[in-house]
Amino acid sequence: MGEGVETVEILLVEDSPDDAELTRRALQKHHFINKVTWVQDGEAALDYLYGKAKFPDQPDRPPRLILLDFKLPKLDGIQVLRRIKADENLKQIPVVMLTSSNEERDLVEAYRLGVNSYIVKPVEFEEFVKTVSGIGFYWILTNRVPEQ
Repeated sequence: MGEGVETVEILLVEDSPDDAELTRRALQKHHFINKVTWVQDGEAALDYLYGKAKFPDQPDRPPRLILLDFKLPKLDGIQVLRRIKADENLKQIPVVMLTSSNEERDLVEAYRLGVNSYIVKPVEFEEFVKTVSGIGFYWILTNRVPEQ
């Protein structure tokens, strides 16, 4: 890759195809995302992170950012977050939780486990674009994950 250009990997864990598409469009609107991998449940997220399942064009390093929905099939967002933050090889990856409510109990538990931030999914697309893009710019452009 050229000087100053890098592939940015984001793991998007979202069970709703509509919300996943909305999130991807929000991230891609500002042209700073080269690669977003979408999985639909918590089990698939862990399979991806631990290399237990092959995904098209899977990089040989962990993602730079994880966008993780709270409510997921198989393993919910809190269970996935708990596993990520307990693992020495994964815990440095920034995790932003996506939620459709301000359920304080869930948010308190997420912060206790080490989540970096959260986004309440609004219905209005432009507001969501602004919120997701701001989070994406912050975590990807200012937070550098050390090379393994």
